[in-house]
Amino acid sequence: MTISRRAASLSRTFVATAMGACLVAGCGTLPGGSGGSGGTITVMTFAPEETKATNMPGMTGMAKAYERWVNAKGGINGHRLRVLTCNEKNTPSGAADCARKAVAEKAVAVVGSYSQHGRAFMAPLEAEGIPFIGGYGVSSEEFQSPLSYPVNGGQPVLIAGAGHQLSRACTQVALVRPDTLAGDTLPVLLNAGLRANKMADASDIRAAEDSADFKPQAGEAIAHTTGNGKEKDRDKDKGCVTAVLGERTETFFDAFRRTEPQRQKPQISSVLGSVSQSLVDRTGGRESPFEGAYLTSWYPVASDPLWEPMRKVVTDFAFGDDTVDPDDSGAQTTWIAYTVLGEIVKRFDEDESIDARKIKRSLNESQPVTTGGLTPDLSWRYQDMRAVAGFPRIVNGRVTFQVVQSGRLVAQPGEQPLDMTPTLVQAPRTA
Repeated sequence: MTISRRAASLSRTFVATAMGACLVAGCGTLPGGSGGSGGTITVMTFAPEETKATNMPGMTGMAKAYERWVNAKGGINGHRLRVLTCNEKNTPSGAADCARKAVAEKAVAVVGSYSQHGRAFMAPLEAEGIPFIGGYGVSSEEFQSPLSYPVNGGQPVLIAGAGHQLSRACTQVALVRPDTLAGDTLPVLLNAGLRANKMADASDIRAAEDSADFKPQAGEAIAHTTGNGKEKDRDKDKGCVTAVLGERTETFFDAFRRTEPQRQKPQISSVLGSVSQSLVDRTGGRESPFEGAYLTSWYPVASDPLWEPMRKVVTDFAFGDDTVDPDDSGAQTTWIAYTVLGEIVKRFDEDESIDARKIKRSLNESQPVTTGGLTPDLSWRYQDMRAVAGFPRIVNGRVTFQVVQSGRLVAQPGEQPLDMTPTLVQAPRTA
């Protein structure tokens, strides 16, 4: 009896000590704890910050707000979410470094990220089988890699959509775009949208991505869209100038406004990501030089009630982070990408361990994922791929058409959302 009691006492002491050590080490969570029963899953979001070209700090900010929100309500289906962020620096080495960090930290996915350097970040992710969910869509690899799961049609559908939009209003179009590898695809895509409505190709005007002086490009755009200075052509033609320069779009249109002739005002245009509601607000609202501009987007206008869940999360969990703007297409894309991640994780058992391989398999095989109406239902099965040369993994070709009216981005009257996939199928190969 003495030996039995002593053994029982030692057993209880061992169990208590082991549980205490486990809690200190963080090797598990108690039932009902905030971490849930399925352990922690790690993901990464990367985007360029503090660079001389395009910056997307709102994407990493949105990712961290989502992390706080989802963990405050017990995680995703019992799994606590750990979000890593990384500054991609808008360089190939920065993109590769972020991907390698995701590998080192055993991330199960990279979610809602931005980089034009697809070759640099996709290779490390592919080597480790880590899926890339809902990138911004600025690199062609996002629509080619079997481990990429885009939530929108990226730059291809935006630019083709811009061509469709401008073909309804213009007889001449000039495109001002970055002189980069990614920028080289833009004229082909814009022209595909123009040609679909039997319009001539746009003039292609290149600019250094980080330029601070766009006066030469502004002058060239004016020359290409105002009848080459012939008075008789000015009365007949309606010129349109579209610029897709990321954060430098504002700088270009400032130069354009100062260069433009007073007798003729070409229609200006861009795409969401290069122009946003915050940019219109910052440049004067109703008095902004962007008043009347045409814009193409992937998503409903920011005032649509479908965005209310995201807005509430930003209000409650962004904690004053002014980089997180719910009107910004980068933050919106990140929200949708994490919505997809959440829906996929909910398809596993609460106590099931989750790794990159399981996430990938579920994305490849699962029934369509809903995003609350912000996109069509999304599915990346083989039968869902589109026959778009160079971009076979486009599964959502929808665009919406907007216009700046009284200082606000609103739906363009008379234009309904349009699937640009048929137009892209007819476009020449660009990647």
